[in-house]
Amino acid sequence: MNPTYDFDGQVAFVTGAASGMGLATARAFAASGAAVALADIGEKAVDSAVRQLEDEGRQVLGLVCDVTDEEQVAAAVDRTVRTFGRLDMAYNNAGIQIPPTDAADEPVEQFERVHAVNLRGVWASMKHELRHMRTQGSGAIVNCSSLGGLVGLPGRASYHSTKHGVIGLTTSAALEYAPRGIRVNAICPGTIDTPMVSDMITRGELDRAEAEAGQPIGRLGTADEMAQAVLWLCSPGASFVVGVALPVDGGYTAR
Repeated sequence: MNPTYDFDGQVAFVTGAASGMGLATARAFAASGAAVALADIGEKAVDSAVRQLEDEGRQVLGLVCDVTDEEQVAAAVDRTVRTFGRLDMAYNNAGIQIPPTDAADEPVEQFERVHAVNLRGVWASMKHELRHMRTQGSGAIVNCSSLGGLVGLPGRASYHSTKHGVIGLTTSAALEYAPRGIRVNAICPGTIDTPMVSDMITRGELDRAEAEAGQPIGRLGTADEMAQAVLWLCSPGASFVVGVALPVDGGYTAR
């Protein structure tokens, strides 16, 4: 049984919110009473996600936002605050995966694209969330890193560099803003059963059996399990947790 949280009267902002871990987290925030802004790059996907939550009786706002464009990020966060009056929690989840590539052969375009989404996108989102939260003097931000932020793997240098970078952003911002009443943390998911991972399996970039065997728990994680980690980090139960990069990986990094 998952713990329950009372986020009534609070507002959450989630990027990459139209599917996978983002949608699961937006749904969990909303089920716990929060008003939730769902930001994602695809208009149809955002509309579909919003309809799902509205059908469940939730208070939600859909926002089409490309996190590689700082102006779009700023506008999305500002609209969230205009609509709901405040910003209490954020989960910066938007990210992409790239094909495994020999470090000596990787095109610069691939390097720049993955950094634009996975690192600069988190930077921009956190920057504009903090603008509002520092005025309130309160808030909780969770950035999405990865087990790839804690370890290295062959063929994954560029992707892993983005996730290591997210941890650097997280810990430094956490130290800067903890005295101002704002907690910043990160989660480091293992291999999670999401549409992104399914696409990797379909393209032959990931072997499901190997991925399951590589996690001591013996299976892939679920999006709902990642959502529960995010909600805990945003809750009063984690009120003394600041600047952590929390592995949520079925034991992968414990070996």
